[in-house]
Amino acid sequence: MIAVGGDLEPATLINAYVHGIFPMEVSALKGALGWWSPDPRGIVPLDHLRVTKSMKQSAKHFEVRIDTCFTDVMRGCGDPSREDGWITEEFIAAYTALHQLGWAHSVEVFDREGQLAGGLYGVRIKGLFAGESMFHTKRDASKVALMALVQVMRDSGMTLLDVQWCTEHLASLGAIEVSRAEYLALLADALASR
Repeated sequence: MIAVGGDLEPATLINAYVHGIFPMEVSALKGALGWWSPDPRGIVPLDHLRVTKSMKQSAKHFEVRIDTCFTDVMRGCGDPSREDGWITEEFIAAYTALHQLGWAHSVEVFDREGQLAGGLYGVRIKGLFAGESMFHTKRDASKVALMALVQVMRDSGMTLLDVQWCTEHLASLGAIEVSRAEYLALLADALASR
């Protein structure tokens, strides 16, 4: 954490992301707004996503859509029963505003009955996609969303998928850690593209 306070206005958020910073509530500080720039930083190299046979099989059981129910995805990610939940109504309102302005996007995964089964959301700035959170209610749905995101990023010439921290789960999918200096160099390249 590098700062506490501030606001979630669109200009504040975009300025933070272009400088390698993202917001998250700090429960230890009674819900204060914290600004983070982890060292090391988690990223998913687009050519190193680990797609297993079972993930490929699972993908056949879902339909992927983009930006059709952004707020629903955020609510899925912000389910209060999730451990370490930090996505509040304030965050939902702020990122929905970013979505309406064309900066924030969701990848949604629907089951065969047409129900939202998982997804992810984040912020796109040129060649950067800053992944914020993902969720699933059906097995592998969030992984299918990640597979779809990586394909969209490759197809559109994007270069940097930021996942903030390299958790054990993300590492199993191909996420790696890079130093803050390396991340900022990758970010500069991504922002100079497209």
